[in-house]
Amino acid sequence: MSTIGLYNYWIVFFLMMSGLYVVIVSTNLIKKIIGLNIFQTSVFIFYISIGKVRGGTAPILADDITLYSNPLPHVLILTAIVVGVATTALGLALIVRIHTAFNSVDEEQIYTSKDSRD
Repeated sequence: MSTIGLYNYWIVFFLMMSGLYVVIVSTNLIKKIIGLNIFQTSVFIFYISIGKVRGGTAPILADDITLYSNPLPHVLILTAIVVGVATTALGLALIVRIHTAFNSVDEEQIYTSKDSRD
């Protein structure tokens, strides 16, 4: 199999590294949440990619079909999407609370204002 045929894995790698980069480099909490969502999306794409069988069909019994794709990774990803949305909502709610307490969503400003309070 050529490198061109593995383009979905290259997309997964690019999204994963860009999401990780945003989480590490950014000091803005909202940008960190966005970076985590990009990283999470790359994991979703990876699981969906490994769940597809070339030439396979949906697992519906028929007389002339012998090769099926496994639906379990797709079902797990649907559950993971719901958990991801709930986690993102919780993270954003915490960021709103942090903004009301410290009047900023930047980590460095939060640390300096916290140190000045002590």
